[in-house]
Amino acid sequence: MHSGTGTDPQSPVPGRVPLAVVVVDASGLVSHWSTGARRLFGPAREDAVGRPATDLLPVSGALPEGPDSRTHGDESAYDGLGPDLVSSLDGRASYPAAGRARLEAPRRERIDVLWWAYPLVGPGPERLLVLAADAGRLHADDVPDGHPLERIAPGFALHTDFPGADELARGLPAILPSMSVGESALIVSQVLELGYPVLEFSLHDRVPVTADWGVPRRAERKARREEAARAAAAGLPAPRRAPDDEADDDAGDLEYAAVREHLEFLNEVSGRIGSSLDLSRTIIEVSRAVVPRFTDVAGTYLREQVVAGEGFPDGPPDATTMWHRVALEHTDEPGRWDDVVPVGESMPFPAHTPFFQCMTSGQPVLVPRITEEMGNAIASQFEKRDIRPLITDRSMLVVPLKARNVVLGFMILLRHRERPVFNDMDRVTGAELAARAGLVLDNARMYTYQESVAETLQDSMLPHIEPHMPGCDLATRYLPGTLLGRVGGDWFDSIKLPGSRTALVVGDVMGHGLNSAAMMGQLRTAVQTMAALDLPPAQLLRNLDDLAQRLGEHYLATCLYAVYDPIANELELANAGHIPPVLVRAEDGRSELLELPTGAPIGVGGVPFESVRVPMAPGDRLVMCTDGLVEVRGEDIGVGLATLCESAAHPAASMDAACDTIIRALNARGGRKDDVALLMARLNGIAPEDVAHRSVAPEPAEVSRTRALVRDQLTAWGLGALTAPAELMVGELVTNAVRHARTRSVEVRLVRSGTLVCEVEDDDQRLPTLLNAGPGDEFGRGLRVVSALAREWGTSRTGSGKTVWFELALPHA
Repeated sequence: MHSGTGTDPQSPVPGRVPLAVVVVDASGLVSHWSTGARRLFGPAREDAVGRPATDLLPVSGALPEGPDSRTHGDESAYDGLGPDLVSSLDGRASYPAAGRARLEAPRRERIDVLWWAYPLVGPGPERLLVLAADAGRLHADDVPDGHPLERIAPGFALHTDFPGADELARGLPAILPSMSVGESALIVSQVLELGYPVLEFSLHDRVPVTADWGVPRRAERKARREEAARAAAAGLPAPRRAPDDEADDDAGDLEYAAVREHLEFLNEVSGRIGSSLDLSRTIIEVSRAVVPRFTDVAGTYLREQVVAGEGFPDGPPDATTMWHRVALEHTDEPGRWDDVVPVGESMPFPAHTPFFQCMTSGQPVLVPRITEEMGNAIASQFEKRDIRPLITDRSMLVVPLKARNVVLGFMILLRHRERPVFNDMDRVTGAELAARAGLVLDNARMYTYQESVAETLQDSMLPHIEPHMPGCDLATRYLPGTLLGRVGGDWFDSIKLPGSRTALVVGDVMGHGLNSAAMMGQLRTAVQTMAALDLPPAQLLRNLDDLAQRLGEHYLATCLYAVYDPIANELELANAGHIPPVLVRAEDGRSELLELPTGAPIGVGGVPFESVRVPMAPGDRLVMCTDGLVEVRGEDIGVGLATLCESAAHPAASMDAACDTIIRALNARGGRKDDVALLMARLNGIAPEDVAHRSVAPEPAEVSRTRALVRDQLTAWGLGALTAPAELMVGELVTNAVRHARTRSVEVRLVRSGTLVCEVEDDDQRLPTLLNAGPGDEFGRGLRVVSALAREWGTSRTGSGKTVWFELALPHA
C-alpha cells in the first residue's frame, strides 16, 4: 500500500504494508481469504473460505474519527470494523466505503485497522472486495526519521503512469476466479484511465479498486490533535482550523460528491440498458440512458456488418469502413436533426476527423468546443446538408463502443452551448458508459447472430414438406423449446415411395442443443435413405437402431414411422418408444389413440419392432407429434394425450387451422419446456377410377399393345397432352421389363392423383442404372429418355422383384 511519494527530506515517503484481501460472494460467504487476512484476523484459509463473512470479520462497534484518535487509557473507543462494513457484507452497499477501527485479536494486543469495501459487478458470484491493513505498520519508526507519512490511501494519484499493466491483467483472475483475462484487461485499462487505486498485497499480484475518497492526511491530523490536547491541558480554547485545511476538506467533499454522482449515474445507466437481447431495443436503451442527464445529443453509429449480423475483417477500421447511423436522441425541437442526419444512413469517416481517431484508437476523444474550422471539416462529409449550425461551438465527446477489444461502433455526444463543456471526469464517465454499453450491444449482437445461425441450422435440417402428396394432404408445425434455444432434436418428414405411397415420420432425439440437432440430422438422413429402399416400417426401425448403436452410446431417440397406401387405403406403422398417434375418423369426427406395440427407443439395441396395419377411410386424419407437445412437468402425460385427442377432433376450416387449434389447446396449460414437432395428414385416398392396371405377358409384342392402352386411358382421363411422352417412356420401361422378366407377367399401373404416375413391375431384382450409350450401342438409351422427359423417376426393389416408375405433371386446366 503506497502512503505517499517524495524525495525531499521533509516530504512524504512511500510506505508499504501487507494487506488482508477478502472476497465475499452474494450469499455473504467468504470465497477468497489471503495470507494477509490470516495474519491480520487469525483464521487460516481453509477455516475461512465458505464461512459467513460476519463471523470472521469483527463488524460491530462505532467508527472513530481516525486510526490515531485513540488515547492512552481509552479502552472503549471502538471494538469493530463498523456499521458501514456491515452494510457492505449484507449486500446493501452500492458504492465503495472505507473506515478505521480497532479490533481485538486472540492472544494479541488491540490492532489499529484501516479497511475498504468495494462492491464488485461482474458475471461471477463475487460481490464484495474487502481490504484491510494494520495501521500500526505505518508508524514513523517504519520509515526514515523526519519523513512524515501522508495521505493513507490505497493506490497512486490520478493520471499516474503504471508500467505493470500486463502483469496486473494476468494477476487478476488468480484473485477473482470469475474474471477472465479479457475482463481483467478491461479493468486494467480503466485503472490507467480513471486513476483508480492499485493495491499491492504481495510482490506479484495487484487488485483494481474504485476511486480513493481522499482519506485525511495522517501526519497533519495527528499534529492538530496533539495541539488540541495541549491546549485542553493548559485550559486554553482549542485552536481554530486553518482556512487551507477547511478549503482542502471542502474540495475533498466536492470531489467526493462528484465522483459519487458519476458512479450513481453509471449504476443507473447499467440498470436501464441490457433489459433485452434485441439489438434494436438495446441501441435505443443506450441512447435514451444518456439524454438529457449526461448530454443533449447522442448519435450512435455501428459497423454495417454489425447491423447486418455479419462478420467483419480483423484489425482496426479504416477510412473505407462504412458506419450505419442506428439511433439519434436529442433535446432539440422535433425534426431539427432528422433531415440533416437521418437514422439509417451509412457513411465512412475520413482520417482527419475525431470520429476516425476514436474508432481507430479505441479511446474517447474530447473536444471542449467544436471550432468553426472543425465544424467545416465535419460538415464536408454531408453533401448538400449544412450540419454546421447543429454542431459548431458545442462541446463534443466521442466514445467507442467496444467489446473484446473490437470497436463495434461509437457514440457522438454533444452538449448545448449553455451547458458546461465536457471535462476529464465526463470523459472518464463516457468511457465507462461506452464500455458497459459495448458489452451489452455485443451480447445482443452475438445473440442475434447465434439465433440467426440456429434458425438457419434448424430450417436446413427440417424438411420443407409439400402440402400435397399422392392421396393425402399434410400440415406441420415446429416450436422451439425456449426463446433462447432454437435448435433441438425433434423432426418430422414425409417421403415419397413407389406405388404412390407416402412415408410419414416423426422423431425426437433425447437432449437439446447443437449435439441433439446434429444427431437428428444424421438419423433423419438415415431414415430417408432406408425409406428409399422401400423397407417395411419394422425393418427400417431395426436398421436405424443398429446404426445408432454404431454411432455411439449417446445416440438415443424415439421414432414413429408410418407408410400410407392411398390405393389400398391402408396405414402400416411401427413405433420405437414414441408417443402414439391420434386418428380422427372422418365418418363421425371421433378421435382415438392408436394402440401400437411401443418398442424401445432407437439406440437401446436388442429390442424387436413390430408393424401394425390399420385400415383407413377417405378423409381420416392422422396426428403425429413429439412428447414436448403433451408433456408438462408435474402433470401426468395422460392429461396431455387426452387434450391432444380432444383438440385434434375439433372441426377446422383447413389443415393449418387444425394444427393451430391443437397448438393453442396444448400450450394453454403452460409449463412447456421441450421442443415440439407436429405432423398432420389428411388421408384422402385415391379413387378406383383414378387407377388403371394391366398385366403384360413377357413377350415383345405386348410393348405396342401397352402403348395403345396408355394412349386410350389418358384420352379417357382428358390427359391427351401427356400421351406422346407417356407412350414413349412406357414403351422403354416395358421393353426392358419384358427383356429381363423371368417367369411371371409384367405389371403396369397408371395413377392419377395430382400428378400422373406410371409404374412398371417385374420379377427381376437387378435395378437398372443410367449408362453412357455410344452411337453404335444397342442398349442403354431407355433410362436416358425417361430421365430427360419425366418430372421425377426412380427404382426400388420389392419382395418379388423391382419397380421402375416415372411421374409427369398434369396439364393446367
